[in-house]
Amino acid sequence: QISWTPLLVLGYLFYLLLGAMVFQLLEKQAETHFRDQFQLEKLKFLQNYTCLDRQALEQFVQVLMEAWEKGVNPEGNSTNPSNWDFSNSFFFAGTVVTTIGYGNLSPSTVAGQIFCVFYALFGVPLNLAFLNQLGKGLNAHLLTLERWVQKPGRAQVQLAIFLTTGTLFFLVFPPLVFSYVEGWSYGEGFYFTFITLSTIGFGDYVVGTNPNKHYIPVYRSLTAIWIVFGLAWLALVFNVGADLMERHLQLKWHKSDLSLAEGATTKLEDEPEQPRIHIPS
Repeated sequence: QISWTPLLVLGYLFYLLLGAMVFQLLEKQAETHFRDQFQLEKLKFLQNYTCLDRQALEQFVQVLMEAWEKGVNPEGNSTNPSNWDFSNSFFFAGTVVTTIGYGNLSPSTVAGQIFCVFYALFGVPLNLAFLNQLGKGLNAHLLTLERWVQKPGRAQVQLAIFLTTGTLFFLVFPPLVFSYVEGWSYGEGFYFTFITLSTIGFGDYVVGTNPNKHYIPVYRSLTAIWIVFGLAWLALVFNVGADLMERHLQLKWHKSDLSLAEGATTKLEDEPEQPRIHIPS
């Protein structure tokens, strides 16, 4: 019998190594360019403002970094909207229980950090249970994957409609809205959409954080609601994909067993029948 577990582990590691190589190839040169450009801008700034020295400039850059880590956007002035009004706090609570964790905003007080721990401790299981029930509701109009595999036809059409509708509502149309509201390109909006719904959440793109734009109060709250339903849909799609991979590996394993069994049967049939030895009683 052939065990596909080692092959799956090797395939998983190979996929990670392949991703590391491609990301390094695509991003390292750009990072070097931006780093050199940033150092050049600092030199130009020191040349224009001779009253400052390099140490003072580095301290100011450190202040900017600390402000960004605390969720304060260095752009604009003190009239920027608060990151902790109700709408933004609701959005942050959603990123906690859904484990997205953009990283652009986090509690800075000890009390807030402790509350965040216990809030996530109970909120993450509650969110998983909610998404599970929501996924069952989305799947109510579909046949199970097993019936889809065994009886292709109408179930395939239903699955295609489900995937197409979900793709339009959660992956295709939302980037148009984000592009219009945030000023992003469609590619950036699509990137944010998938990174968010897959709970990867890098935090390089976050809605409602541009201090130069005026957002309606419920904008981020509506985005949080969209995230919840999008999470349920994409999680169901991921489960279907994982189930298909497992079934494919099991099918391969089963075919290998059948081939071995058929080979053994053929070998027995090809061998000449051995003479029987009669042992008298």
